[in-house]
Amino acid sequence: MGNLPANFGWRLRALLSLAVLAFGCLAWAFWIEPSRWVVRETSLDIPRWPEALGGLRLALLSDLHVGSPYWDLQRLDQLIEDTNREQPDLVLLAGDYLINGVKLGKWVDPESIARSLGRLHAPLGTLAVLGNHDWWNDGARVRRALESQGIVVLENEARPIERAGTSFYVAGIGDLLTGHADVPRALGQVPAGQPLLVLSHEPDVFPLIDERASLTLAGHTHGGQVCLPLVGCPIVPSDYGQRFVSGHIVEHGRHLFVTTGVGTSIIAVRFGVPPEIAILSLH
Repeated sequence: MGNLPANFGWRLRALLSLAVLAFGCLAWAFWIEPSRWVVRETSLDIPRWPEALGGLRLALLSDLHVGSPYWDLQRLDQLIEDTNREQPDLVLLAGDYLINGVKLGKWVDPESIARSLGRLHAPLGTLAVLGNHDWWNDGARVRRALESQGIVVLENEARPIERAGTSFYVAGIGDLLTGHADVPRALGQVPAGQPLLVLSHEPDVFPLIDERASLTLAGHTHGGQVCLPLVGCPIVPSDYGQRFVSGHIVEHGRHLFVTTGVGTSIIAVRFGVPPEIAILSLH
C-alpha cells in the first residue's frame, strides 16, 4: 500500500465524523423531527384587548395535512388529546386539514378528519377557516364535514363570543391563495369598538387587516419546514418571504401570530421547525 501520509488518520477520522454528522442531520430532518410535536406556550400583550378578557387561553392548530407521513388519524387523535390537556378556553383551526401530493403520503377523507377534530374541547368552542388544500379537495365538502361535528367554519364571516360578561369577535377570512378572501365583508360584520381576533389561513392577508384587530392568527407557512442557522428558512410559501414565516410579528402597532403548523407539504422534512400546538395567552 506504500507509505501513508502522516495526516491520513486525522483525515479519515474527520471524514467519518462528517459522514456521521450528515447521517444524523438527515435522520433528524426526515424522521425524528417531522414525527414529533411540541407544545409552544406564548404570552401576548396585544392592543385593544379588554382587561376582563385578560389571560384568555387559546389553542391554535394549523396545517394538519392528515395523511402526510407520520400524520395519520391515530396521531391526530393523540394531538387532540394533548391539546385538550392544555385546557384552552377557545380552539382556532387555521386550515389545510387535507393533503395533496406529499410523497409517501395517503389521502384521508374530510369526514374522518372532522370526526377526530370534533373531540376538541374548549368552553368557548372550536372555530375554523379553510386553507388552499381544503379547497383543492372540495372546500364545500370539507366545510360540511367540520360543521357536522359542531365546529364553526368562518368563511369571510365574524362570530361574537362572550366570556366573563365581556364579548369579543372572531372574524374568519376565506383562503387568499384560492381567491376566497373577502376582508371587507368579514370585518364589516364586526360592530365598531368591539375587541377583534382575525383568523386566516395565509399570513399574507395581514397587510389588508386594519388596526381594529387586536391580533391576526395564521398558518400556511409551516415555518418554512427547514430553518438553518445563520441562513434562516430558504423556502417560505409567502409573497413576503421570511417576513411572516412564524411567531409573533408586530408592524406599525398591528400584531400577527403565525404557527409553524403540524404536517408537511411536498416533502416530509422538518429541520429546526418541529410540528407544534400553539397555546396563546392574550393580555
